[in-house]
Amino acid sequence: MHLTHILPIFIDKDSEILILGSFPSVKSREVMFYYGHKQNRFFPVLGRLFNEDAPITVEERKVFLKRHKIALYDVIEECDIEGSADSSIKNVVPIDIANILREFPNIKVIGITGNTAKYYFDKYLLDKISNIKVVYLPSTSPANARMRLDNLVEAYRDLLK
Repeated sequence: MHLTHILPIFIDKDSEILILGSFPSVKSREVMFYYGHKQNRFFPVLGRLFNEDAPITVEERKVFLKRHKIALYDVIEECDIEGSADSSIKNVVPIDIANILREFPNIKVIGITGNTAKYYFDKYLLDKISNIKVVYLPSTSPANARMRLDNLVEAYRDLLK
């Protein structure tokens, strides 16, 4: 099924860290916010990173992200995808990263979460980035069960350096 990204970019003028996934999962599309699957460890990782409780509700997550100047979006604007399976992604249309960075000049680091996001970021967007640190991060998806929470927290520390 061909889908267009339906979640608005979560960003504001103060955002300094932009974290990009691949494309919203079915659960994220249902709750209309990023990392919506209950077993996704994204927000528990961020909570540990900032020595806070992980935000639970969408509103708590938005407040947490704004407080820490974190923006969220995805590498892919449109694609063919079956369910939430990154392995099924085809016919990709990437986001307009140059326009985002022009509109939000305070972004200092871009975090890329997971192998699929890395593949499409490198293929379509990396050459449009200059003077911004790019950090490749492991997926926090429950499908990446081999990574323990402690390992994910350590990997995500690179965003703050």
